Amino acid sequence: MNIKANRLGLNFGNQRALQDVTFDLTEKKIYGLLGRNGAGKTSLLSILASFREPTAGSVTINGETPFENPKIMQQVAFLYDKDYQEESDNIIGLLQGIQPYRPYFDMEYAEYLVEKFKLDRNKPIKKFSKGMQSAANVITGLASRTPITIFDEVYLGMDAPARDIFYKELLNDQENYPRIIILSTHLVSEMDYLFDEVIILKNGEFLLQEDYDSLTSKGARITGEKQLVEAFVQSKVQLNEEQLGNTKSVMIYGKLTDTERKTALDKGLEVGPVSLHDLFIHLTEEENADEKLS
Repeated sequence: MNIKANRLGLNFGNQRALQDVTFDLTEKKIYGLLGRNGAGKTSLLSILASFREPTAGSVTINGETPFENPKIMQQVAFLYDKDYQEESDNIIGLLQGIQPYRPYFDMEYAEYLVEKFKLDRNKPIKKFSKGMQSAANVITGLASRTPITIFDEVYLGMDAPARDIFYKELLNDQENYPRIIILSTHLVSEMDYLFDEVIILKNGEFLLQEDYDSLTSKGARITGEKQLVEAFVQSKVQLNEEQLGNTKSVMIYGKLTDTERKTALDKGLEVGPVSLHDLFIHLTEEENADEKLS
């Protein structure tokens, strides 16, 4: 399976949700979709899942338009923060109802996950706690094993142990049944180790798509005597700076050469890594965000 978006746009009346979004997803990887509130993440995912039709540009899945395409819709599972207040079925009934519409659905694995998350098999889902309903979403997504599986902040309400189960099962099942998995999240620092590749949206526009290791290697934090740090970073893209007395720390964006690292160390400067979380925050700041990548 592959996903190709070309200058994708989506408007709600006069409100622009997406504009000129272009990317390709061609490999069976876990893709982290990041963006601040209102960046257009859910709008984008709803188009991929055939929930909406774009108002500009195009998106194709395996060369076909997904909107109102039954063949493609069977291949894509979109799990999101769903309201189950009208759902009178228990968890097993819910899963059995989904199974006929998902050709790769594994009921045995689904029942294993029900036990793993300690969900009550007899209680109606509408009486589940928010965290338990989120676990039901996770189970549906993992057990469906669709070639394209999308999780849009499905962890909402799940406590830390439940989220840990989700992450471990996600990695294990991806290893055994690889497919395109898209994770939309605000928990960047908690989930970044899951990502093979990262896509960032800003204000409805595409900001970047890059391999996780490559992206994080482009960030560095230079710390040391103020004058030495300023001289070293003056030609670099500077994302953030902090100062305490005569000690200054500057976060830069752009890969350092081995020679540059050696020069910094010879001057007594400390060269430290930068997390994806920090890069995400500073690359999506309103001021000069686009200039930092140009």
